Amino acid sequence: MGRYRIRVATGAWLFSGSHNRVQLWLVGACGEAELQLQLRPARGQEEEFDRDVPKDLGPLQFVKLRKHHSLVDDAWFCDLITVRGPGACEEAAFPCYRWVQGQGVLSLPEGTARLAGDNALDVFQKHREKELKERQKLYCWDTWKEGLPLTIAAGCQDDLPPNMRFHEDKRLDFEWALKAGALEMVLKRVYTLLSSWDRLEDFDQIFWGQKSALAEKVHQRWRDDELFGHQFLNGANPMLLRRSTSLPSRLVLPPGLEALGAQLDRELQNGSLFEADFILLDGIPANVIRGEKQYLAAPLVLLRMAPNGKLLPVVIQIQPPSPSTPTPPLFLPSDPPLAWLLAKAWVRNADFQLHQLQYHLLNTHLVAEVIAVATMRRLPGLHPVFKLLIPHIRYTMEINTRARSQLISEGGIFDKAVSTGGGGHVQLLRRAMAQLTYHSLCPPDNLADRGLLGIPSALYAHDALRLWGITARYVEGIVHLFYHRDDIVRGDPELQAWCREITEVGLCQAQDRGFPVSFQSQKQLCHFLTMCVFTCTAQHGAINQGQLDWYAWVPNAPCTMRMPPPTTKEDVTMTTVMGSLPDVRQACLQMTITWHLGRRQPDMVPLGHHKEKYFSSPKAKAVLNQFQTDLEDLEREITARNEQLDLPYDYLKPSHIENSVTI
Repeated sequence: MGRYRIRVATGAWLFSGSHNRVQLWLVGACGEAELQLQLRPARGQEEEFDRDVPKDLGPLQFVKLRKHHSLVDDAWFCDLITVRGPGACEEAAFPCYRWVQGQGVLSLPEGTARLAGDNALDVFQKHREKELKERQKLYCWDTWKEGLPLTIAAGCQDDLPPNMRFHEDKRLDFEWALKAGALEMVLKRVYTLLSSWDRLEDFDQIFWGQKSALAEKVHQRWRDDELFGHQFLNGANPMLLRRSTSLPSRLVLPPGLEALGAQLDRELQNGSLFEADFILLDGIPANVIRGEKQYLAAPLVLLRMAPNGKLLPVVIQIQPPSPSTPTPPLFLPSDPPLAWLLAKAWVRNADFQLHQLQYHLLNTHLVAEVIAVATMRRLPGLHPVFKLLIPHIRYTMEINTRARSQLISEGGIFDKAVSTGGGGHVQLLRRAMAQLTYHSLCPPDNLADRGLLGIPSALYAHDALRLWGITARYVEGIVHLFYHRDDIVRGDPELQAWCREITEVGLCQAQDRGFPVSFQSQKQLCHFLTMCVFTCTAQHGAINQGQLDWYAWVPNAPCTMRMPPPTTKEDVTMTTVMGSLPDVRQACLQMTITWHLGRRQPDMVPLGHHKEKYFSSPKAKAVLNQFQTDLEDLEREITARNEQLDLPYDYLKPSHIENSVTI
């Protein structure tokens, strides 16, 4: 006879507990025993029991549990079960972290991470094979739009597997925030009903409510060229700017601008000329909103890096050359102020489109969803890579499903307020897929390709490289615990199937764009896993959080333009500017949605600080602890730096980065 101490932890979310009775069994190498418990788990509680078992069970392998119900199936969210057997020095952990529903028996294996070839006991191999078969029926691929990454098969959030749903606290906050935003939008519309809308100052009428301190600075200084240039390095979208290696072929200098050509040549020779080319937008059809045609452009802006590190615009070409306009007009800082301001507004509108669709939706949300679905389909819960990644895919499937049904759907937010809505957004995403390369998702490669290494004022670049290095050390620490040699990497069938599922299936044959179809070494695996974790955490944080600061003052980043681009400079008046910028309805919607999507989430889990204990070994826990220490060191560095800056860059401060794509 032996005495076992059992602890059962229940989730802290609303409705995590259950009024149903739960039955437990302990399963060891030498037998199993039912525990005579009257367990009715309570939310946020850890319940502890001591039970005598008449026979020696040997090393524990599984805890089995079954939830009984008579009238109502009251789902239970089980966090973790731990068991200390007779004479044992340490507890055996059985991670669950999922909903227990129905009356079937759920088997939780002992939580030590194992590779498929490491199973000395065949029971674990059978368990992982059974688990994957069940998961592959539950997590199916679907095609949202041809030519784009595959998604989870779910028409709406209610179709998702229960363990991918928002917890009730998150759901209530998300939906109440939408309602609060809708109410604020109505109040702003009423407030402006009898007011004029013909001066830039009229946007002040709706610039109240939820906004950040940085948004107020943008409001005050958005006309400044210095702030315009700053956004390409450290704004909502730091992903487009690149150092020029030659003058762009689309830049045609008309007679009389020889001095500009000479200036550009000098900057080019000095390595201080930069460009942002929005040619991806050329030919994308513009939206029609409430019967009114909207407009799109594909601008080019050239900027120079001043000796003090400030990035300043030199020239803007709003549209590329075409047969009808072989020499499109060039806009300069010396032009009439309203003409120059309108040219910059066209650039900011184009940046809004690429930021939201290419760099935010495609390169973070949709890539993270591919990683999430492939992980659930190909890696069993005992696999170390599953344990590494599972905290970083929390809520991703639901937020993306909601986006497809509410934001980018037919009649959704994009159709109501954004110039690429109405179908243009899908065409733009398809074009952006061609630029979705493996290199583009890895900051050391991407920043080198764009010539942005070593620029002191490039704060995104600096922080992204630091975070990439910290994440890489964390990943390497975990990988090297389980893959001691390259041949173990090559010989892991589950890992190789997961790699193929991402590249060939989810990303639609992306091997032509540099994504691997197999892992041949520890180094290659570590690099890929670092990309996965970085994309789902830091990169999304850098791209998502800036909406709150840079998009609240609508003229700085207009979601749509309501008049064609100017073809002359002298005819630009305030009427032209206000007629081009979003109307009050569109502006209110932009402010509401970007606040909702950019704000800090109440249940936010900072990077690396998930509470779930998927790894049970002391060595794996030590690797995670070191990751947290490294992040805290970086936090202090960024805080000290930002105290010296007029415009602090907080988006990659570790405490501001969510542990997964949840919004």
